Amino acid sequence: MKLSNFNFDLPKELLAEYPSENRDEARLMVVHRKTGEIEHKLFKDVINYFDDGDVFVINNTKVFPARLYGNKEKTKARIEVFLLRELSADQRLWDVLVDPARKIRIGNKLYFGENSDLVAEVIDNTTSRGRTLRFLYDGTYEEFRQRLVELGQTPLPKYISRPVEPEDEERYQTIYAKHEGAVAAPTAGLHFSKHLMKRLEIKGITFAEVTLHVGLGTFNPVEVEDLSKHKMDSEEIHIPEEASKIINNAKEKKKRICAVGTTVMRSLESSVSSAGLVNPFDGWTNKFIFPPYDFSVANAMITNFHTPKSTLLMMVAAFAGYDLIMKAYKEAVEEKYKFYSYGDAMLIL
Repeated sequence: MKLSNFNFDLPKELLAEYPSENRDEARLMVVHRKTGEIEHKLFKDVINYFDDGDVFVINNTKVFPARLYGNKEKTKARIEVFLLRELSADQRLWDVLVDPARKIRIGNKLYFGENSDLVAEVIDNTTSRGRTLRFLYDGTYEEFRQRLVELGQTPLPKYISRPVEPEDEERYQTIYAKHEGAVAAPTAGLHFSKHLMKRLEIKGITFAEVTLHVGLGTFNPVEVEDLSKHKMDSEEIHIPEEASKIINNAKEKKKRICAVGTTVMRSLESSVSSAGLVNPFDGWTNKFIFPPYDFSVANAMITNFHTPKSTLLMMVAAFAGYDLIMKAYKEAVEEKYKFYSYGDAMLIL
């Protein structure tokens, strides 16, 4: 499989600028792997495909307001700083992306806030696009983190050209988000409403919660034609013992296990034993899944519609089959499904 195998024409107007009016009323394409059948539904119809004893595995990571705007010393140039990962709480070191990157060098200082009470110094050029910053703030660590939240914006993806609106703070977050640490939402989960989750629970469906803090690994572009040479950035995972028990129990009973999103699928596949069972896990993963690949745990998957050449599309193609997914995507474009973070959903059975 080559990078060019995952290219397709995606009209710009199909990139969703806004979420659907109600979370569970986005459109849902249902793809049946055994028969190749494709159905068109609403997301809330997902309940009709699951039964008592089935399990939905969800990612309870919480997005933090990771996008800051500062001014460079002397020139006062406006610089966007995108917080990726905290390296040291004591030293207040962060891995970040900066834009425009060409203007920022080691030793530069950036000032944030109306009274410039938060300052960052560039101490390392870690990658071609990334930097390491040391933040300077006159206050406790808790006050420093609070200041980051106050200054930060909801990190909507770059393709959304409109300004961030108050509604985004709530809608770019799953209703079950708990553990802060993601710089992008696990978007398949955005479609679940409280009402739908209640209906699923009443039907006997169990939710197993795992955490993968979505970072650069999920949305970094692939820049090599030979997929085996692509290196994923690591992302942090936590799979509690309770979740692994729920999943393994369902597997032993041959129930349906649905991974809600590519981040959940990566988490499960990163912590699976040789017997195909999920182990509790605390650590990091840089697992890159592309066809051909044998999945060990989930036998169903909910996911959004992904952009051309993305690692997310490659994983979905590995799960559903390359030909079937490319056919489904062609139909999605013809039927004007909305793509990407605020877009519509796909259920693969």
